[in-house]
Amino acid sequence: MDTTSIPLSLLNDYLFCKRRAGLKLIENERGSNVHTAEGDVVHDRVDTPGYHVLRGVTVLRSLPVWSDALGLSGVCDVVERHPDGSLVPVEFKKSRRKSFVNDDVQVCAQGLCIEQCMGVRVARGAIFFSGSKLRRDVELDEGLRALTWKTVESLHRLCDRDAELPPAEPKRACEGCSLVELCMPAASRFRRGAAAWFERHLNDMEKLTSNNDEASS
Repeated sequence: MDTTSIPLSLLNDYLFCKRRAGLKLIENERGSNVHTAEGDVVHDRVDTPGYHVLRGVTVLRSLPVWSDALGLSGVCDVVERHPDGSLVPVEFKKSRRKSFVNDDVQVCAQGLCIEQCMGVRVARGAIFFSGSKLRRDVELDEGLRALTWKTVESLHRLCDRDAELPPAEPKRACEGCSLVELCMPAASRFRRGAAAWFERHLNDMEKLTSNNDEASS
């Protein structure tokens, strides 16, 4: 595994859009829009380091974690320490309750980092949705762990010296992306269409030239 330390949040970006992750990792771009601003507001509530105790559960806020084995580092929004000693990372999202594998992988990666930092097994995590005040538990099973490792390895390959920015994959979600003006997915569609047009007409010209040569012979 590459020893370069990659931010935990980029796993979420990579599974959402490889090009978005590449713009952040390779080009060091970040971007901002109304969605990132709303997310900042949500995280302001948990970004102040400290802790409090609620119904016997110690709630640790803004806890730094890392993993040398994974080459990851970042900050958990919240880590709960339950009376039985178990630790549960909780990721805060601004949306209403949704189920996306990229969110699950982000939480799983936090759990793997906690395991290395604190030497305990993390069996589950959770996602708290600020938009609905609901919470979804995430089981850190072997399948999710394997996907998390695979995603981390893909991200480290993006760090290679000769790595190229992943191509744009235009989709509806592009409209809400904070990097859409840099990515220009619509232009990517045009470039692909233009390339196909030139290739098609070049083939036609080659066939016409071939037929003329045969006729003249």
